[in-house]
Amino acid sequence: MNDKEQMSLFNLTPSEVPLTELPQADRVAETLTDKKTARSPKNPSPAASTSVPVSEQFASLDDLRDVACNCQKCPLAHTRTNVVVERGDRKAKILIIGEAPGEQEDLSGLPFVGKSGQLLDKILESVGFDTNRDVYICNTVKCRPPNNRVPTEIEATTCKPYLLEQIRLVDPKIILLTGATSLKSILGVKLGITKVRGQWYEWEGRLVMPIFHPSYLLRNQSREQGSPKWLTWQDAKAIKAKYLEIIELKSGDAPALSDQSEGDFEKSAALSAQNPSVVSIEEDEEF
Repeated sequence: MNDKEQMSLFNLTPSEVPLTELPQADRVAETLTDKKTARSPKNPSPAASTSVPVSEQFASLDDLRDVACNCQKCPLAHTRTNVVVERGDRKAKILIIGEAPGEQEDLSGLPFVGKSGQLLDKILESVGFDTNRDVYICNTVKCRPPNNRVPTEIEATTCKPYLLEQIRLVDPKIILLTGATSLKSILGVKLGITKVRGQWYEWEGRLVMPIFHPSYLLRNQSREQGSPKWLTWQDAKAIKAKYLEIIELKSGDAPALSDQSEGDFEKSAALSAQNPSVVSIEEDEEF
């Protein structure tokens, strides 16, 4: 199925740039700069993560899971049902970071299994990824905040050593940051997700792309060109193109895009490659 046919399943205007001609992020930025050079930038460049204390380093993801599941370091330990650590392939080249578990995740002990997770899976499947084999999924915070509120700074900071160890142990080539919370946790600053989504950045020697959180797409149903769903379709194809570049596959050897029925669109998103150049950040922007 070619790009135009695949896009027709999403009832969207096809991108004028076919997948094989998508621009590649051959050079990613080392810092984020402000457009207004006449003054100091409002947001500093993302700082490199601090080293994980020796006591928080683990020999394996199994060891990490065992410790995390018994963690009592923050107040969320008293309100959770389950600690939500991971799902997917521990050897995947793509690691996806969400915000925090929701109700379904808290009950199941797995990240991204509710409506947002179902949509995330559809987004990945739309460009041919196998969600059991090609990606590893985790959250910034491993326990559900009450009423699904945004994690506090203390909660995110307390849980960050687990997240950094997951990144180290999985050793992905690509990290996808879904939403503002994971973006802030990894890049170290509060950035407007709508300004930086779809752009490639370098962090700790890895390629990082911020993307819209699936829950945001669920609240924005438009499929028109320029809408969040359409932009996500652009991002997904850029991610697939970069993935194929990394694993050194020729376009003819690439896995075919998965078929979907038109009725699946509400659980799907929309993604083509964006210019990988750095976006300058002038102000904070929340959803």
